[in-house]
Amino acid sequence: MSDEQVNPPLTEAVRELVVAMLAVRRAVTRRAGITETELRALEYVSEAPSSPGELARLLDVSTAASTGVVDRLEKHGHVVRRPHPTDRRRQEVHLTESGEAEMEHHLRPMLVALAELEAGMTEAERRAVLAFFGGAMDAFASVISAEDQAPFR
Repeated sequence: MSDEQVNPPLTEAVRELVVAMLAVRRAVTRRAGITETELRALEYVSEAPSSPGELARLLDVSTAASTGVVDRLEKHGHVVRRPHPTDRRRQEVHLTESGEAEMEHHLRPMLVALAELEAGMTEAERRAVLAFFGGAMDAFASVISAEDQAPFR
């Protein structure tokens, strides 16, 4: 296959999008004074509370490292530990209003711009973009082995 066949314009656009997203993550972590791992932990607990052990698995770090991540996020005021609702022996890590506000502060301009971009699309365009991104995610997953695969979908 020629370079043009392996790297068509949409593939190049995906590559540029990935590079830009990595730059966004670096900017957010720098401005927020947190690490990439701490940012990922915030993303996970913003979806649902997690135990430090669950975070260790999701972040692919040791439970000791996960505890350190939670400790640092707690010092920033971004998360709080609470007793598990059904298992008194366990704790859950919850995103605080401060943590949510911190992420909102850094990401809102980008999210607003993306929402405006999507609002200007037709339903057919949205379906085509979603289909392409779904296939791109499958292509990304094809490179990652089952034991290396962190949840990204």
